[in-house]
Amino acid sequence: VDTPIAEGGFAGLDIGAAMAGMRPIIEFMTWNFSFVAYDQVINSAAKIYQMSAGQYPVPMVFRGPNGTAENLASQHSTSVESLYAHFPGLKVVTYATAYDAKGLLKSAIRDNNPVCFLESEMTYGHKGEVPDEEYLIPLGKADLKAVGSDVTLVTWGKQVFHCQAVVKTLAERGVSAELVDLRSLRPLDHETLFRSVAKTGRVVVTHEGHLFSGVGAEIVARIQEHCFDYLKAPVLRVANRDVPQPYASVLEQAVNPGPERILAAVDQTLGGR
Repeated sequence: VDTPIAEGGFAGLDIGAAMAGMRPIIEFMTWNFSFVAYDQVINSAAKIYQMSAGQYPVPMVFRGPNGTAENLASQHSTSVESLYAHFPGLKVVTYATAYDAKGLLKSAIRDNNPVCFLESEMTYGHKGEVPDEEYLIPLGKADLKAVGSDVTLVTWGKQVFHCQAVVKTLAERGVSAELVDLRSLRPLDHETLFRSVAKTGRVVVTHEGHLFSGVGAEIVARIQEHCFDYLKAPVLRVANRDVPQPYASVLEQAVNPGPERILAAVDQTLGGR
C-alpha cells in the first residue's frame, strides 16, 4: 500500500492499517513535512507495539528526501536523522548507492517495525548496478566502501560520495583511508565500526545536520566508550555549520560539509601528516 502524506500529516488510518496486518508506505515529499506529523510518528507508530505488550506490531515505512538538495533554503533542508533515531521503536535507514537503496528498502518493507527511510534528492539521478534477481540488505549492517589502515572515515547518505573523493585524494598522498558507510543509524552496526576504529586508531565522522545533538555525537560517544585504548588522536566531526541552511549556492557550499573540510579534519587527526 503506497499512501502519500496529506497536507497537515497523515490520517491515523495508515497506522491502523499497519496494526491490521498491512504494510503501508508513507511518502513525504520531503522529511521537513514530517514535522506536522511528528506526534503520530513518535507517539503512535514508535510506541504502539510496546504499549500493547507486543499485540500490535506496526510494519510501516516512512520514506522521502532528507537533508539539503539545491537552493531549497532552510525550511526544506533539514537533516532529520537525529530527530528520529532518538526514539526506541523506530528504525532509521539511509543509503548512497542504487544497489543499497533497493536492498535496504525491500528489507524495510519486510520489517515488522516502523522504519524511517531517508533518501536524497541529489542522488535520485545517480545510476549504478542493481541485480535483476531478488536480494535484501539486512538493516543494521554497515558497508565498507573502501578498505584502509591509517584513518577511518564514518558517514552515511550522500556524504559517502564526498568521502570517496577524499579517500582518492588521500591515496595520492600515501594515506590509506577506510570508509565506513553506516547505512543504518538505528540499529547501529557497532561491530563493523569498532573493528575499523581498532585497526586505524584515527577517526573522522562526517554528516549533514548540525554538530550539536547530531548522530555524529552519539557515534563519537560510543567510540570513546568502547575503543578508547585504540585511539591515537581525538575523534573529529565535520558537519553543517551552525546556521540555518541558506539559499544561495555559494553559501550552501560554505555551510555544508564537503571534501575540503573533511580533508582538513583528516590532516588534523593525522597530526599534519
